[in-house]
Amino acid sequence: QVQLKESGGGLVQTGGSLRLSCVASGRTLSIYDMGWFRQAPGKDREFVSAISKRGLSTYYADSVKGRFTISRDNAKKTLYLQMSSLKPEDTAVYYCAADQAKYSRDSFYRGDYAFWGQGTQVTVSS
Repeated sequence: QVQLKESGGGLVQTGGSLRLSCVASGRTLSIYDMGWFRQAPGKDREFVSAISKRGLSTYYADSVKGRFTISRDNAKKTLYLQMSSLKPEDTAVYYCAADQAKYSRDSFYRGDYAFWGQGTQVTVSS
């Protein structure tokens, strides 16, 4: 089992930047593939980005490619999401997720991760 807690959300103007963090407690982070998802009011949860266990592979939704960067520090048991050039449509609750069994590229994009954090609110004002 792993427990996940996000932080770093807040209110930012269009074009601004934020860095989200997700700290894991419990088992070592290096056995988990990790992802970021988001959910805006009235919308379904959607994939944002993901990273493999050792950070060798990263994946991004088309909507954030070139603006967001995912990274991880397994020694610190922390996952990051650097968000730049933020837009109002990036407003959502952002969740980090962990799973031991992402065996294909497509599986990283699916929302069937085993463990989830409680989320952190990101609001981008226009």
